Amino acid sequence: MPQLSSPKPADTLLIVDDNDINRDLLETIFAPFYPSEQAENGRQGFEAVLKAPEKYCAILLDVVMPEMNGIQVLRHLHDLGFTETIPIFLITAEASDAVTREAYELGVMDVITKPVVPYVVLRRVNSVVELFRSRKILGNKVEEQQSELLLQAQKIIRLNEGMIEALSTAIEFRNGESGEHVRRIHDITHFLLLHTDLGAGLPKETIKYIALASIMHDVGKIAIPDSILNKTGKLTPEEYDIIKTHTIQGAEMLKKIPQLREHESYSYAYDIARHHHERWDGGGYPDGLKGDEISIWAQVVSLADVYDALVNKRCYKQAFSRAEALDMIRNNKCGVFNPLLLDRFFAVENEIAQLYEHTEKEDCHG
Repeated sequence: MPQLSSPKPADTLLIVDDNDINRDLLETIFAPFYPSEQAENGRQGFEAVLKAPEKYCAILLDVVMPEMNGIQVLRHLHDLGFTETIPIFLITAEASDAVTREAYELGVMDVITKPVVPYVVLRRVNSVVELFRSRKILGNKVEEQQSELLLQAQKIIRLNEGMIEALSTAIEFRNGESGEHVRRIHDITHFLLLHTDLGAGLPKETIKYIALASIMHDVGKIAIPDSILNKTGKLTPEEYDIIKTHTIQGAEMLKKIPQLREHESYSYAYDIARHHHERWDGGGYPDGLKGDEISIWAQVVSLADVYDALVNKRCYKQAFSRAEALDMIRNNKCGVFNPLLLDRFFAVENEIAQLYEHTEKEDCHG
């Protein structure tokens, strides 16, 4: 449908008729209500509408005219969508049943026979013009309200996502980190799902929600005592068992946040928080899932978490070089991963490594 470009209300009547007397008569009838423009044939009238459709409040159209008759004009206006925005009236002495039927099918508002009765034509045209104006005003108000609602919804979404990021970052600070860890996990997860076939079949919007969910992978660490979470030495078996509970604690914590349960990222966040320490061979925790029992997003976050832990300093170790880290991942020294996942990861690791330029963060137990 053509878009009206002018903010001014349409107020001009277009009279299209090849008879000078008819045009002048109609202009006189409507002079107290609208300024008028005249066109002496169908082509001239059609070109006037194309030039400035936003100015016309109604079109009075004769049928029998040279160059382009009224029905031909009406067909063109209908095809371009103008019959939905400008009320059109056939005013003619040649209104056969076939012409009248086609005119109404093409969207004409009324067929008025000549010779016109001034008060009749005036009443019929004015009523429709007012109807179109009211409909347009109402439509504009609805559009404004919809825009306001959309803006409010976007603000709420940004607020919710900001709260999620703030919670995850706060936990990272407690763990002796700067918050960059969760941002890197987000970026790696997003990159692997978007730029490799690991995300095949996932819409871009879904990948965005999964990446957002990834930053909550360690939210359960909030329940782990500082003495264990920030211990600089090796953990005892008992302490390691406590550390492992952060997966279950995190999933349960997310389940208890009503606002998060309504967010599109919730199901991914719950799954990732609980299962990002599962292993491809079934030797992980907490549920001992193996193979494709582990969702691809939980697998991706798991690998991203391990890679980030290896190439960055943590309170219990120095950072490994990229070569050392890749060798440890390749040889299952930090878990067992899906061979397809590893293949796609190694294929793009050079690009992922660019996320680490100029960063050296100290992290703790994962």
